[in-house]
Amino acid sequence: MRAQRLFRRVLAVRHVLAAAVVTAAIAGLTGTGMAASATPSSTADLKTVPFEVSGELPIYPKALWRNGSSGADVRKVEARLIQLKLLDKQYLDNSFGTMTRSAVKKFQTSHGIPPLGYVDQNTLTKLTTATHEPTQTELFPPAPVVDGKKLDQRCATGVALCIDKTTRKLRYVVDGTVKLTMDVRFGAKATATREGGFTVGWKSRDHVSTLYDSKMPFAMFFSGGQAVHYSSDFAARGYSGASHGCVNVRDLTKIKVLFDQVHVGDKVVVYRS
Repeated sequence: MRAQRLFRRVLAVRHVLAAAVVTAAIAGLTGTGMAASATPSSTADLKTVPFEVSGELPIYPKALWRNGSSGADVRKVEARLIQLKLLDKQYLDNSFGTMTRSAVKKFQTSHGIPPLGYVDQNTLTKLTTATHEPTQTELFPPAPVVDGKKLDQRCATGVALCIDKTTRKLRYVVDGTVKLTMDVRFGAKATATREGGFTVGWKSRDHVSTLYDSKMPFAMFFSGGQAVHYSSDFAARGYSGASHGCVNVRDLTKIKVLFDQVHVGDKVVVYRS
């Protein structure tokens, strides 16, 4: 009996000691770890915000139009930015892209607005005050007229390779003025040249097609493997032949000049008049 009572006392002491250790550990965590996490280690952890703060979240002005937006309202904003010479005419295209964003930032900076790069109500109000209502001509510049025919409307602004399948002509157009005109031919029925609006993706002065093992000098690619380039076959055979989808040019002198004038990102418009 005495041995049993002694054994029970030993167990009780062990329970008391274990409880004391747990209590001390909790107190240590509460006094150091939690307190430390509640206090920034340095001022570098503190972040400032440009506008009013509600709780811990910054309140930014609501965006009316931003990068990726499109439509008639975006075109009006672009036209106003063009009036202020903050945006080039070639970017009047209903699409809020990186150039429009850059122009918006410049306007915001010059008018004491945080340069967020999107149009909020405050920016729109100040932009409207600083400009006049865009005219129809400013919004939709008239298409150039060549030999009594209007070019595609998309060729009216900026820099464009305006390629007409009907007249088989390529025209290099800058802000509605035709700078160069040259004869071109297109792909055969099975390898038709794609129609639509594109941009020059990349250029290659001495390009050789790995698919057809043929030379494509002064190539300006605009849609996958399709490019505007010089063709010795076109120069020799004329329209009796066809390309594999590219826009062939037969005047070597002219395409050399064109190649040096055209930049990556310039518009390419392939259409039928």
